[in-house]
Amino acid sequence: MALARNILRTRTLVGSFRHYSSGTKLLDVSVNDENGFATVTMNRPPVNSLNLEFLTEFCNVLTDLDRNKSRGMILTSSSNKVFSAGLDILEMYKPQPERFKAFWNSLQEAWIKLYGASFPTVAVINGHSPAGGCLLAMSCEYRIMLNKFTIGLNETQLGIVAPPWFIKTMQNTISKRDTELALTTGRLFKTEEALKVGLIDEIASDKAQALSQAEAFLNRFEMIPPIARAYTKTYLRGADIQELQKNREKEVGATLSLVAQPKVQQGLEFYLAMLKNKKEAK
Repeated sequence: MALARNILRTRTLVGSFRHYSSGTKLLDVSVNDENGFATVTMNRPPVNSLNLEFLTEFCNVLTDLDRNKSRGMILTSSSNKVFSAGLDILEMYKPQPERFKAFWNSLQEAWIKLYGASFPTVAVINGHSPAGGCLLAMSCEYRIMLNKFTIGLNETQLGIVAPPWFIKTMQNTISKRDTELALTTGRLFKTEEALKVGLIDEIASDKAQALSQAEAFLNRFEMIPPIARAYTKTYLRGADIQELQKNREKEVGATLSLVAQPKVQQGLEFYLAMLKNKKEAK
């Protein structure tokens, strides 16, 4: 069932909020009827890893929020430890070509829709946010992070190269020099470090405070005509989106070739074994 139909048919009211799932329960969406803000909560335990199904549903959510002329979106996590651990390694380990192409296309589409969303977006980063999780956060216009967590594009630690549009997103968030150092070393920033370089905009003591700060940011646009805001955002971000759109198919093939290389597969296998050992040790 399309999210738009869910909005119209599901009327479970809790205070002034409407709550509904996005169909697969990988994402929970609530809309505040008083201000029109939508809170999208990632809910794929244990670490909100981004697989084909998650990214497809995320694209559907963003499409329907745009269609319903959302006044703003807050992106957060149901976990109190992880915002998103990034791309699901199992999508890249011993990849099946057709599935991988669909997966990577859905990742590209999710970035295009989030990075270029017509409505204002805020990430409430209430847990660790490496790799693809960092990309989601950076693709939002504003970032509020809780203490004692880390964020960054650490792909090089796994022997993977961050795609150009990952890099451009970081360059549009922090300085080019800081981006170069962060990407080549696979650096993960602690909360205070992330604030210092501009990777995040605010720090909150807990999730409730972060959500309040997120609404305060969205309220800044109350008196700004939406069309003027949306066009301005397009002028700022449109060139990067157009660049990816021109090269989507080529980039999918190049990424599959890179991921399929024996050395990359060995690195992914080692990482998966490490995660399995950690899980068994608990």
